[in-house]
Amino acid sequence: MLEKLKKGFQWALETWVIVLMFSTTVIVVIAVVFRKAGYSLGWADEISRVLLAWLTYYGSALAALRRAHIGFPGLLNRFSPNKRLPFLILGEAFVIAFFGVMVWVGLEVYKVLEGDTLVSLTWVPLRLTQSVIPVGAFLFIVAELLSLAEEMRPRRISEIYRKEGGHKGEARG
Repeated sequence: MLEKLKKGFQWALETWVIVLMFSTTVIVVIAVVFRKAGYSLGWADEISRVLLAWLTYYGSALAALRRAHIGFPGLLNRFSPNKRLPFLILGEAFVIAFFGVMVWVGLEVYKVLEGDTLVSLTWVPLRLTQSVIPVGAFLFIVAELLSLAEEMRPRRISEIYRKEGGHKGEARG
């Protein structure tokens, strides 16, 4: 069941990231064409920056789900399976705590922005554009938890240890 949930979550994130990438590309290309023609779209720069921020947050959640985010896997994987698990859990606790703080701060920012709008598109609330902070951070936490279940499997820990050069049948200190 957890694997099915992870696959559905991954599909949703991948779809959303593709939509964001496509939208950003289209807006930037349209803006360039209009500038070359002598017309400037005042909203294009602001919207493309917002989309890039969204792409960063949602893309990082996707990277977390695939365990492809910034970390020190080479260092962690050098430990024997018995010693690797506590360090894995400690590292994940720090990451989840950090993104938990981001959710909290993002919600505080969300409250402060009530009534503010984008400069170029005054009908777009700034709360909408900045909602990516708590939402993206929450999705990162979900991705970490879903991928951690796979990473903590004893067989997976032993496979990584062997692949990284651990000694056969010998626990390293």
